Amino acid sequence: MNLHTLYLTENACYKAGKSIKPQGIMVHSTGANNPNLKRYVGPDDGLLGKNLNNNHWNKDKPDGREVCPHAFIGRLNDGSIATYQTLPWNHRGWHAGGSANDTHIGFEICEDGLTDFSYFNAVYKEAVELCVYLCKIYGLSEKNIICHSEAYKLGIASNHADVMHWFLKHDKSMDTFRTDVKKQLEEEKASNPVTSQTKLYRVQIGAYSVKANAEAQLAKAKAAGFKDAFIKYE
Repeated sequence: MNLHTLYLTENACYKAGKSIKPQGIMVHSTGANNPNLKRYVGPDDGLLGKNLNNNHWNKDKPDGREVCPHAFIGRLNDGSIATYQTLPWNHRGWHAGGSANDTHIGFEICEDGLTDFSYFNAVYKEAVELCVYLCKIYGLSEKNIICHSEAYKLGIASNHADVMHWFLKHDKSMDTFRTDVKKQLEEEKASNPVTSQTKLYRVQIGAYSVKANAEAQLAKAKAAGFKDAFIKYE
């Protein structure tokens, strides 16, 4: 995954400053033939390229709408594929048009003419890797991933066809997408196994006859990052 960060700080969604506890991921596509990230993400950071129309979404209400996903996937100015994070992952986005805004991280894949096999494969792979990354951060699985059209059927999003109108043209579906996410999660888990054989070594740093001194030392330990430190009275 080629991940960059450029928050849309001028967007009214970002300014609203509301947070969520992510419970799922929603996959969207933009519905317009423009695969360039600079159409939606700006200003130019040296990689995006300049948006000559200045119609990116780093504005209060882009195109007069209340819209703002957590990320976009598409082309950089040099033609390579990248992901741009546009909101903090736990920020309440405006992407679903329904209650999924309160529960889901949403990202947009920039559409092209829907027939370029190589472009589709590249952004599909990037999207899988983004979902794997988010699943690992928030303890999610492939079962927590849906697209906009699936969310509409669940009654938690507005009526949109994405991404099925595009994926099916390339013999993919959300089921194959979830399977690919699951496969990569399992491969990464297998290459970095966490076993129950891990040994823990506890360190006791002192005993105090004065309670206030013990409490002061406990406070120092917690401030240093030892959040499970405690006082044992004997």
